[in-house]
Amino acid sequence: MKKIITLFIIFLSVLTLTACSIREDARTKEVTFWTLQMGDYADYMYKIIRSYEKTHPNIQIKWIDVPFSEGEKRTLASVMTDNPPDLINLNPDFSALLAQKGTLQEIDEEAVSDFNPEIINALKYNDKLYSIPWYATSAITIYNKELFDKSGIIRLPKTYKELGAISEKVKNNTSAYAYLPTITENDTMVKILNKYGITDDYTQAEPVFEMYKNLYQKDLIPKESITFTLREALEQYMAGKIVFFQGGANFLTMIKENAPSIYEKTDVIEQIKGPVGQNDFSVMNFVIPVRAKHKKEALDFCLYLTNAQNQLELAKMTNVIATNNEALSDSFYNDYSTLESKARSISAKQISRITPQLKQRRNQKEINTLVNTAVQSALLNKDSVENILKKLDKDINDIVE
Repeated sequence: MKKIITLFIIFLSVLTLTACSIREDARTKEVTFWTLQMGDYADYMYKIIRSYEKTHPNIQIKWIDVPFSEGEKRTLASVMTDNPPDLINLNPDFSALLAQKGTLQEIDEEAVSDFNPEIINALKYNDKLYSIPWYATSAITIYNKELFDKSGIIRLPKTYKELGAISEKVKNNTSAYAYLPTITENDTMVKILNKYGITDDYTQAEPVFEMYKNLYQKDLIPKESITFTLREALEQYMAGKIVFFQGGANFLTMIKENAPSIYEKTDVIEQIKGPVGQNDFSVMNFVIPVRAKHKKEALDFCLYLTNAQNQLELAKMTNVIATNNEALSDSFYNDYSTLESKARSISAKQISRITPQLKQRRNQKEINTLVNTAVQSALLNKDSVENILKKLDKDINDIVE
């Protein structure tokens, strides 16, 4: 009898352990993911979350929307802990910084084979991929047709050199400036130099700096070019004080709402290029912290969130550009029937011509500041362009090394 009782107890123990093991395997995993300022699209986000959870009953998605201004600070604090979010929405600059610190999980490129390959290459750090693209923007050139016709110029400019060459005639015939380059804002000048093939040896930038210095000294670009932001340049366009404005397609909505008479005179063309011929762009991506508890599940959910169908739906609500190849080939990006759809289609096509991309370097923000200070000194004629660029090149090499 004792033997039977002992065997029965052992049997119950095995059953209990097995049941616990089954419950452990079936236990719901909570995947936490952060987005940046997506609260206005809560219905869209929750619809995707519910759809994903329906087909993945053992996964629970916890969505937290973070204010844009707090994104970097909160992310940096969280990835250093043992319990960071599983998936985080960031910009590539900060993502590259975290990759430098070794805090991000490397992404298998096979997992992102459905995405635009040029964007994937742009997101790499040291030839390794640490992020998944979500959506992109690529600036187009917005221009005032009435002022352009009044200028007497026949052919629309395609390059910075052509835009600079027509600036004097535009101002003489219209009393408006051809454009207002916000060349000391963030990485604007660094992106322009990249379009000239200049990424590290800044002594090669002399012709570009001389061009802007000449335009500035002759009052062919506004004095505010060294202080204004893109938003302030837009206000100048809406006031009819500049002919060309380069920005995202979303700015058309602002023009339509705030300056309807200018909107009626507005048309769009491709963004202004340099001699290399590529377009600049911006992208938002997702990263997975190396200390995340549910990395596999986070990647799976991320690929669902960024699939063609979900990206296209987001694009139709926001005017951003999809990064998924199937979404980019949709007829939505081949519509020229309205000004907004024309701008969107032009912007989407530019995504396929972004090579060579501007690669983020260590201390990139400091590099941007040095470049901006240098171009400001050149325009204000504080020293010769040659000397300014020699000092710039030395200062950049010092902080990089």
